Amino acid sequence: MMSCIRRVWAGAGAPDIRIREHPRASEIPHLPRKFRWNQRPEIVLRTTPSRHLRKVVWAVEAAGPGGAWDRSDGGDGTDSSKAGLCSYAVGEYRTAEQEGARSQDRRVDVAVAAAVTVVLGVGNRVLYKLALVPLKHYPFFLAQLATFGYVIVYFSVLYLRYRAGIVTDEMLSMPKAPFLAVGLLEALGAVTGMAAGAILSGASIPVLSQTFLVWQILLSIIFLGRRYKVNQLLGCCFVAIGVIITVASGSSAGHSLKEAGIFWSLLMIVSFLFQAADTVLKEVIFLDARQRLKGSSVDLFVVNSFGSAFQAIFICLLLPFLSKLWGIPFGQLPNYLKDGAACFLNMGTLSSGCDGAPLLPLLFVVVNMGFNISLLHLLKISSAVVSSLASTFSVPISVYVFTLPLPYLGVAASLPTGFVSGTIILVIGLLIYAWTPSVYPTSAAPSPPNV
Repeated sequence: MMSCIRRVWAGAGAPDIRIREHPRASEIPHLPRKFRWNQRPEIVLRTTPSRHLRKVVWAVEAAGPGGAWDRSDGGDGTDSSKAGLCSYAVGEYRTAEQEGARSQDRRVDVAVAAAVTVVLGVGNRVLYKLALVPLKHYPFFLAQLATFGYVIVYFSVLYLRYRAGIVTDEMLSMPKAPFLAVGLLEALGAVTGMAAGAILSGASIPVLSQTFLVWQILLSIIFLGRRYKVNQLLGCCFVAIGVIITVASGSSAGHSLKEAGIFWSLLMIVSFLFQAADTVLKEVIFLDARQRLKGSSVDLFVVNSFGSAFQAIFICLLLPFLSKLWGIPFGQLPNYLKDGAACFLNMGTLSSGCDGAPLLPLLFVVVNMGFNISLLHLLKISSAVVSSLASTFSVPISVYVFTLPLPYLGVAASLPTGFVSGTIILVIGLLIYAWTPSVYPTSAAPSPPNV
């Protein structure tokens, strides 16, 4: 709302009364006696602080000789939305110093969220490998445990946040079609990734995963109208090259890609297209929510809960295809899940070879859930590309962690020959990208009032 000044005429020969914005809620006392006319009600101006300190509402009230208030809003003066015709809303304006401080705070928030995402991303990759030690014969069970477990946990947290008033009815009444699309994209990304991952080697998958960043940039340009500067595009290229050198040097990634064939490599690239489209769509949901909720943002658990619910529905529909990918006949799927549950709980005759369960699988599920929440939070306050860069930065750190003597993994792996050079290139790419902030769609701040 535009900033403004209202003049109230106080009578002939008397100066005009100008209403100006005050930095905090305040009350202008009764006007002096000389401005009264035949004991007519006095004019009193009262400010009402907005809930989010985004505006100041001035309500014109009248007090009779007996001191009784005649309010234009008919209430206690605390609800600005109910103010009558005599109320004036004065928009907030910020000085250049305030805008600079706000921008600095935002950069700090993004940096902290990115650091948390990197740490949880490393833990997610390492614990996934550890969780497969007891469940090495039941990876499909671990995938379904994570998928359907998230639905229960997310909706439980969503219910608690709704009862606490954090999640509102307006958030829950948002259109569900975008969440349906999120669930479909996540399910398609999982299915195509599993199909290609069963054929490709472990060293080639991180190399192909760098197409994820390329897809995000292209989709952000197409659907969000975002424009990136040359240094940002160059920084993304350096990050991708650094990860490829870090992972592929000293391994047979190139040879395995040639052996697997072009089809499975392209299918893995398509799976990352689905995942990139999923993150860009979530960013669109957050941007649309600010308009629907009049400046407020939708809660993270609304997006996570409904997105995971629709993903679980599509996964159920694709179970026959998924079981075939894992080499499990669909008719034997119930027995397979039952045996996987017994190994997960480390109970019964099938518990031999399941050392580390259920602690390691549970740790993976918890950390993976925290990683997804932190990634979505980073996406909410920055962009899909920034969240992708934070996730990508966890790859070389994970490679280094696997060289440490971790429990249940036996002999530690050796560092690739190009690990140091690849990591240096990756860090240089991040610095180049962060040299200038990303271009985000912002609304112009109201100009200060002219006195």
